[in-house]
Amino acid sequence: MTTPEELRYTEEHEWVAGRDGSLVRVGITEYAQDQLGDVVFVDLPEIGRRVAAGEVFGEVESTKSVSELFAPVDGEIVAVNDAVAESPELINSDPYGEGWLVQLRLDDPASPEALLEAEAYRALVQG
Repeated sequence: MTTPEELRYTEEHEWVAGRDGSLVRVGITEYAQDQLGDVVFVDLPEIGRRVAAGEVFGEVESTKSVSELFAPVDGEIVAVNDAVAESPELINSDPYGEGWLVQLRLDDPASPEALLEAEAYRALVQG
C-alpha cells in the first residue's frame, strides 16, 4: 500500500495535500479505494460550499458499497475534480494524483498539521 510521506491523513481515510499554504487538495487513500473495490460513481459538492472538519461533503459509490466523504479540515470548496465525476475509476487507478476529489481554501492554514502523518496512518490501517 502506498502512503505518500508528504500528505496528511484522517482516520476516515481521506488525504490532504498542501498546495500553496491556504489551498489543499483532498482525496481518498489507496487503502480506502482498495476496500471499496471498483468505484462507479462520485457525488461531489458545489463550488462555494463551506465545510467543517468531520462534515459529510459527498459520497463514493462502488460495486461493493456507498461510502460518505468527510471534510478533513474547515474551509470552502473552491474546485471539484470534474474528471473524477466523469470517470470515477480514476480513484482506483490514481488515488493520490488524477483521482483527487476537491480543493479547499482553508479557514486555518495550520489545520492540516493536526491530521495524521503517513507513519501514523499506516499504523492505523495495519491494525
